[in-house]
Amino acid sequence: MTAVGYDSPGGPDVLRAETTAVPRPGPGEVLVRVAFAGVNRPDVVQRQGKYPPPPGASPIPGLEISGTIVALGEGVAEFVPGQQVCALVSGGGYAQYCLAKAGHCLPVPEGLALDEAAALPETLFTVWHNVFERGHARDGETILVHGGTSGIGTMAAMLGRHFGLTVIVTCGSPEKCAAALEIGAHHAIDYKATDFVEEVARLTGGRGVDLVLDMVAGSYVARNLKCLAPDGRHVTIAVQGGVKAELNMAVVMARRYTLTGSTLRPRSDEFKALLTQEILDCAWPLVEEGALRPVMDVRFPLAQAAAAHARMESGDHIGKIVLEVASSRTRSGTVGAL
Repeated sequence: MTAVGYDSPGGPDVLRAETTAVPRPGPGEVLVRVAFAGVNRPDVVQRQGKYPPPPGASPIPGLEISGTIVALGEGVAEFVPGQQVCALVSGGGYAQYCLAKAGHCLPVPEGLALDEAAALPETLFTVWHNVFERGHARDGETILVHGGTSGIGTMAAMLGRHFGLTVIVTCGSPEKCAAALEIGAHHAIDYKATDFVEEVARLTGGRGVDLVLDMVAGSYVARNLKCLAPDGRHVTIAVQGGVKAELNMAVVMARRYTLTGSTLRPRSDEFKALLTQEILDCAWPLVEEGALRPVMDVRFPLAQAAAAHARMESGDHIGKIVLEVASSRTRSGTVGAL
């Protein structure tokens, strides 16, 4: 099969097509003929040499896919060959075939485009776990989300609105703020033109937000805490602004803040299977009803993975970037021949 990999870390141009063996599914796994693969920030960080795959994972980038099951491993009974799924994977998505744990797969409902299906797992799993499980978000609360037009940001805005949250996002331009409002955010702050701490205080009448979903870390953490209401929760899911932060812990104690965070890729298969089931029960019905769809940016052919990474690093994208791996209908249907 054809896959996209790299010989050594570097810029987008190190990505190249390679020929490698089609993997065989082991117990509890399915082999998926990939139609589309999502492009995510962790793929970029892996290519830069800063986020190695966990032990046992494929070295090929790609953490989410959609496509058709072509083979079942021992013990898999919940899926059948020919069934269309999307899946969270630990690697291997930038390829014509990819292994997925059966317990980490979601059935593609009628009417969901396969490119859209590939754009759902990474953001949906990340937002659900960090906003609703770790962040304990509840109906009627207010959340601040940085990177409001990123894949994570757009999913957080849409999912938050569906579950009764007031969503405030930050973006880097008036155009992106306008896009974020159209996507589902209640308020959008241009952080390049306005101090987001002051603007959050204004929007909340001085109370602050109940939850911050932070992808920046670094110097943003202290500023984020100034945005939090008493008993607020701060959840870090990326460190694009640096891995270290200087905090006044007396403020953390006095205002009873909770600081937490997570990374999804290295978590156990058992954890991801439980998370998959919770998403199937709580969030997937919105997808089946057509009420939740990812915001799509640009589709690139698999051979142009370098261009996809360059677009992500430019910060110009709004929503999800995907790679088209196999010729396919964009709506649920038969995946074409490789």
